[in-house]
Amino acid sequence: MKLVYDERFTDSGYADNNAALPGRMEAAMSGFGRGYRDFVAPASATVNELLLAHDKAYIERIETDRARFAMASLAAGGAILAAQLAYSGEPTFACIRPPGHHASRASAWGHCTFNNLALALLVLRSQKRIGSAFVIDIDQHTGDGTRKVLATWPEAETFNPFAESARDYLVLVEQHLSSIPETDIVAVSAGFDAYRLDLGHKLDTGDFERIGKLVRRAAQRLCGGRRFAVLEGGYYLPDLGANVRAFCRGFA
Repeated sequence: MKLVYDERFTDSGYADNNAALPGRMEAAMSGFGRGYRDFVAPASATVNELLLAHDKAYIERIETDRARFAMASLAAGGAILAAQLAYSGEPTFACIRPPGHHASRASAWGHCTFNNLALALLVLRSQKRIGSAFVIDIDQHTGDGTRKVLATWPEAETFNPFAESARDYLVLVEQHLSSIPETDIVAVSAGFDAYRLDLGHKLDTGDFERIGKLVRRAAQRLCGGRRFAVLEGGYYLPDLGANVRAFCRGFA
């Protein structure tokens, strides 16, 4: 499995919110081992690429905040690289920030700026590499921005599983993944805030590994294994690295 990451993501000065917490990216990466450096660094998304998912006026407004634009365009570039690697046959996890699944075409909320995952899929479509996509968003919160950005693409399905218990959640994920038709690529908005000690108070570390396995098997059945994931939420830093690692272990 490939890991997309850049040490610039450790700079927390681009914003003042939970996703920009000092030490958060170090915590996310800690599951791969101290000093892990076997990652691929992305280039920042270009304005032309950003325009595939966002209105020009919105991008120009973000550009006025240099630090935020620099970090957000790097995150978007990380998602694009992850999607490209996945298309070429490498399962990939993009450890990036800020998150993106609450970013619509002309606005964003919930610590998001650009819709990293939706943009990555739109870049692949613009290159005529894919005509369809399946998105599963396992964040504690609905990926409303992703749904809005992809709304005019009927062949792109977005699934947000919600259930009261971890057991019911896993059953729902497994049932839905077993029922979807063939697609060109599978993408995961990988939020970890549904963790039992985070905002969602539900999933355990082993559950994230189980989800990763279910997605892997679905991708192998649906599209020759083409799959990638991007980091969204996840704010309980002591266990964030273990949860990321568990998901990646199942996903790979």
